[in-house]
Amino acid sequence: MSFVETLDNLALTKSELVHRFEHLIAPKSDRELEAMAQASRSLTLQNFGRTMRLFAPLYLSNECINNCRYCGFSRDNPILRVTLDIDEVVAEGQHLARQGFRQILLVTGEHPKFVNRDYLADCVRALTPDFSSISIEVGPMEIDDYVPIVEAGADGLVVYQETYNRGVYAEMHTAGPKRDFDFRLDCAERGYAAGFRRLGIGALIGLSRWQDEAIALAAHLEYLFKRCWQAHITVSLPRLRPAAGEFRPLFSMTDRELVQLICALRIAFPQLGIVLSTRERASLRDSLSVIGVTMMSAGSHTEPGGYTRQGREHLHRTVRGRIVAPEYQDGEDQLATGQFEISDERSPAEIAAVLRRRGLEPIWKDWEHALCGA
Repeated sequence: MSFVETLDNLALTKSELVHRFEHLIAPKSDRELEAMAQASRSLTLQNFGRTMRLFAPLYLSNECINNCRYCGFSRDNPILRVTLDIDEVVAEGQHLARQGFRQILLVTGEHPKFVNRDYLADCVRALTPDFSSISIEVGPMEIDDYVPIVEAGADGLVVYQETYNRGVYAEMHTAGPKRDFDFRLDCAERGYAAGFRRLGIGALIGLSRWQDEAIALAAHLEYLFKRCWQAHITVSLPRLRPAAGEFRPLFSMTDRELVQLICALRIAFPQLGIVLSTRERASLRDSLSVIGVTMMSAGSHTEPGGYTRQGREHLHRTVRGRIVAPEYQDGEDQLATGQFEISDERSPAEIAAVLRRRGLEPIWKDWEHALCGA
């Protein structure tokens, strides 16, 4: 049985763990929330020590054939687009390596004409000399398409369901292969079968009630911990940020509610990796770092070539599927358009220094492929 069946029956059949989680995210008094925060902090220290894994996203391409109402890369947005060539990818990677990173996440839009398994495998292969851990966040693929990417050196797969509400999902994804809800939902299992040893899932907060998304997410986590038990599983809880297309979130989540959700996840899943991106403002990230978060991005850019201004020579726009030369507006930066705006613009060194002041040790590298005999 796949998780598709579990999700479709979730309203009628919840496990004991999901029922417990549902209670944890119910409204709490300040005193109750403080007790949850203390329990979360204790469990985090017990399972992860005083450490924080740092990583950086490296955007390879913002080409996309999907229309997603909330995404800056959406097909019909008249943005500046580019797909980096291998040399440009290496230049971006070497910049991140000089900053100390040894863990990166390769991110692309979904467009098989520009981004396919061979391109991704080539990128991974070119980056492995500088990085001990490389994850990918790309359009869902079949098992056979993931295998060459794993063999090239990638060890992690990240895929957000975006929303676990089928009706909302259909409204948000109006064109393209991403409309296939079930294919995306089973993606993590296919990645596990292909050999990825890190699996990351998540939901975009703002498309549906966060409580409903959280319950479905908890059920998905419980399922993956049982079925993909040899993988390290992480979850991300990105709140929607402004992006090209001017989409406005349909639902909101307060900072207090985000804190409660992170604490609930830690209490329900003590060994779960919890990721926090630069979507959130600096002061909130600093506070969450000592409560339950175990992995943070730093110094992020969400546009291809954003770290070293690569790809400017082949920027273009896409109009109804046709590539056209860009016409720059007055004052427009000649750089590919980013996926969304970030909030925490501090450098990796600044973030590392803050973590140390809070008693945490920044971890730039926590894996070596030689340990597997590779």
